[in-house]
Amino acid sequence: MDEEVRPGRLLVASPRLADPNFARTVVLVLAVEDEGGALGVVLNRPSETAVDDPLPAWADLAADPAVVFVGGPVATDGAIGLARGSTSSAGHGWAPVTGRLGTVDLGSDPEDVDVPVETLRVFVGHAGWGPGQLQAEIDEGAWVVLDAAPDDVVCAKPDDLWRLVLRRQGGKVAWLANVPLDPRVN
Repeated sequence: MDEEVRPGRLLVASPRLADPNFARTVVLVLAVEDEGGALGVVLNRPSETAVDDPLPAWADLAADPAVVFVGGPVATDGAIGLARGSTSSAGHGWAPVTGRLGTVDLGSDPEDVDVPVETLRVFVGHAGWGPGQLQAEIDEGAWVVLDAAPDDVVCAKPDDLWRLVLRRQGGKVAWLANVPLDPRVN
């Protein structure tokens, strides 16, 4: 299995990861530093805040469910707009992550972004790891590193995403999707 962490790949929490910030989460890696640090957003933690509450200009582009997601426990006073655009080229208000997926400047009007945005997900906060920290967690079996599918970021049923991602892998990895929340009640 390819365990290389790079932008556009998923970190899927293994059932043994007990940290409440990351239990049963799917994290999309947005950036990896040369010295081994990484930044990503949790794709399956929707909040109850509608996107149109803090960002009315972006609400029509928000994927269903059109709510703000909890991207992670770091920098919860900031937001990241992750969008599918019409191109993978950089432009004003648009920074590519992988393929046609990129971040948008949420402080801009959507009409002012050089790349037409097809759909958007907004995340408050992010997940972050210092140099070597993420690799140590992967080596301990806390994360499974997998390729993302095009619709993982805008999954209409984010509460099911963890199981869906694991199941589509097949083999032993797919079995992880069946581990109960509390193995004592199995």
